[in-house]
Amino acid sequence: MPTSYRGRFAPSPTGPLHFGSLLAALASYLDAKAHQGHWLVRIEDLDPPREIAGASDAILRTLEAFGLHWDERPLYQSQRLARYQQVLEQLQQQGLVYPCQCSRSQLQHRQAHPCYDGFCRRHPPSTTSQPWAYRLWVSDAYYSIEDRIQGHYGQSLRQEVGDFVIKRKEGFFAYQLAVVVDDFDQGISHIVRGSDLLDSTPRQCYLQQLLMAPQPSYAHIPVITNAQGQKLSKQTFAPALNPQQVSTLTAQALAMLSHPLPPALESAPVAEQLAYAQTHWRTERLPARLSFATPYGV
Repeated sequence: MPTSYRGRFAPSPTGPLHFGSLLAALASYLDAKAHQGHWLVRIEDLDPPREIAGASDAILRTLEAFGLHWDERPLYQSQRLARYQQVLEQLQQQGLVYPCQCSRSQLQHRQAHPCYDGFCRRHPPSTTSQPWAYRLWVSDAYYSIEDRIQGHYGQSLRQEVGDFVIKRKEGFFAYQLAVVVDDFDQGISHIVRGSDLLDSTPRQCYLQQLLMAPQPSYAHIPVITNAQGQKLSKQTFAPALNPQQVSTLTAQALAMLSHPLPPALESAPVAEQLAYAQTHWRTERLPARLSFATPYGV
């Protein structure tokens, strides 16, 4: 029977998809399809200086090549700036946002702890000659989730994070604000993503509470690391997915997600591989580690 499950995959157009991207895309897609749900694609293009021309289209073509077809038109964050501004102003009206001119060097000089010290909350900037960021006041409450893979995870935001940026000095909206607004507006019920985003989840829970948005169900899968232990990413020069190796790479990714294919399907067309994986998908089989090394050659 159809369900209200709505999942999503949300890549940034800073380069082509790599094997780590495939792992996250596959996990989110299969979890949605195993629940007879909808799977959406969101392009998180909020950081123009880091974006690569043509990367958004290349990402969508790669997903199609791997048989990962979305159920609704892709959403582009760059087209939603007015909506983010509306939410920012709403939070400002509630007295929850304040300007911050602290530079990175100032923060490093003042703090031995990564938690923001609240300097600009206590000493508001007195001039508009310099650009400022906008920070969100955080409460001293404990925000947590029951992750379907990692189990209980939470933070006391006041002690562990501090007031965090929701709009950057450069004028770009921050990920934490945009992702919560988008998940709310798109009716996202389940989020399957990499464990590198686990520690940002309590901040998103706090924003969900402020916006009276429901908290999605979370499942954080392990991230892939290279031989040096670094997360596989564009910044660590992860190679792009090869469309000529769709079946091989899909079989490798499923094996790493503890859902290996039968030998007869390891080189089968990707549609057959996905059909089998969807039928046999079980979230409880996913590994609970926070990271693991990439197989040789991908």
